[in-house]
Amino acid sequence: MNKYDTMVTKNRQRSEEKIAQARKAIRELQMGQERITVPKLMKMTGLSRGFFYKNPTIRKEMDDAVQNQAGLIDPRRAIIDRAMEGRLELLEQKVRELQRENEELKKRNAKLQKAVDRKDLNFIKKPVGG
Repeated sequence: MNKYDTMVTKNRQRSEEKIAQARKAIRELQMGQERITVPKLMKMTGLSRGFFYKNPTIRKEMDDAVQNQAGLIDPRRAIIDRAMEGRLELLEQKVRELQRENEELKKRNAKLQKAVDRKDLNFIKKPVGG
C-alpha cells in the first residue's frame, strides 16, 4: 500500500470515528431528554460546528432527533397540538352538518322549482279571459 492509500484509509477511519462519536452524543442527549443543539454536541464531542451541518449523515440524524424531540422538549407544543386536534374535530363536524344542510336545501329547492314550473305551465295553459 502506498502513502496515498494509507492516507485515504486513515482519513476514512477518522471520519467514521467522528460519525460514531457524534451519533453517540446525539443518543445521549435523547436518552437524557435534553434539547439537542449543535453547541451542546460540539462541547460533548469536540467536533466543529461545520461537521454537524456539512456531514449529511449526521445532519439527517440530528434533524430527525430534533424533530422527534419537539413535543417532548416543549410541553406547550403538545398542549397546543391537542387543542388544535379538538378544534379540528369540531370544525370537521360543522362541515359535515353544513354539507348535510346544503343537500337538504338543494332537494327542497328542486321541489320548489318543479312546483313553480307546474304553476307556470298551468298559467300558460289557461285560456285568456277565463
